Amino acid sequence: MKTLLLAAALAGLCTCAAAQSEPYPNRPIRLLVGYSPSGAADLIARIVADALGKELGQSIVVDNKPGAGSTLASSLLWRAPADGYTLGLATATLYGIDQHLYKVKYQPADFTPITRLTVSPLVLAVNKDLGIGTVQELVAKVKAQPGKLNYSSSGIGGSPHIAALTFEKAVGAQMVHIPFKGGAPALQAVVAGDVQLSFGTAASVLPLGRPGTVKMLGVTTEKPSAVVPGLPTLASQGLPGFEFSFWFGLFGPAQLPAEVTQRLYAAASKVLADPQVQRKLLDTGNEALASASPSEFNGWAGASGRDALERIKDANVKVE
Repeated sequence: MKTLLLAAALAGLCTCAAAQSEPYPNRPIRLLVGYSPSGAADLIARIVADALGKELGQSIVVDNKPGAGSTLASSLLWRAPADGYTLGLATATLYGIDQHLYKVKYQPADFTPITRLTVSPLVLAVNKDLGIGTVQELVAKVKAQPGKLNYSSSGIGGSPHIAALTFEKAVGAQMVHIPFKGGAPALQAVVAGDVQLSFGTAASVLPLGRPGTVKMLGVTTEKPSAVVPGLPTLASQGLPGFEFSFWFGLFGPAQLPAEVTQRLYAAASKVLADPQVQRKLLDTGNEALASASPSEFNGWAGASGRDALERIKDANVKVE
C-alpha cells in the first residue's frame, strides 16, 4: 500500500513538473480591471482579452474589481505571483497619483510595464439646455461665474478629472467638481442638469452626444481624432496648446520574468496591429497604439503619470 501511495505521489510530482516546464502560457490568465463593467476600460479589456487569448492559445478572464480609484485592482496585481497568470489593465495613476491620493502600499516600481494598449481623447460635453454651443461660449460663462458651474467626473484623480483641472488652468477660473463612481453616471448627471458639463470618455459621451442628448463641444487631443470625426479640438477653439489624452496599458506584477514580459508584449503588439481589433477599439472610442518596447512604455507612461500628478498637486486635490 505504501508503495502504491509513493508511486502516486511521484506521478503527481512529475505531472506538476511537466506542467511547469511547458511554454508560457499553459493555463488561463486573469486580467484585473479596476473599473465597472461596460465602461471604457472594461470594453478595452474584453476586446484585447479575447484577441490576446486567441493569440496566446489560452483564455483570458476579465475580472472587474472597481473601487477606490482603481487601487483595489492595482493592489491585487501588486500582491499577485510574478508568473504571468495575473495581469492588470491600468493607466497613469500607477505612477504617483494613487500614492498621493490613496493609502496604498505599492509604488510604481512594484509593477512590470508590458505595453500601451490604447490612447484616446476625452470629449467635452455640456447640458443641452445650458445654451452653450461653442468652447468660447463656455469659457466666457466659466470666467463670468467662477466657482458656480459644476462638472462631473468618473472619480477623483481619474483622467476626466485631470482634464477638467487642465481646462480650469487654461481658462483661469475654477468650477465645482462632483465625482461619481464611473463615467456613465457622470454623464447622466449632465443629461439631468445636476451638473453643467463633463470631460468624458468617448464610450460614455458618444451614445448621448450623437442623438443630441448632450452637446459635444470638442476633443481634448492636440489634433482632431478619428474617434469622433468632425469634432474640433479645444485647442482650435480659443485654447491654444490645450492637450490631454488618456491611455490604458498592460501591466504585470514586479519581477515578471523577461521571457514572459516579451511573450506578452509580442502577442499584444500583433493583436493591436490587427485591423479588426483596431476597428472594434475605434468603435468603442479608443485608438490602438502599442509601445515600441516594454522599456519605452515604462519611460513614456512614467512621464505621463508624473505630468498628471503635477496637475493634481497644483490644484491641491485630496480624497475626502
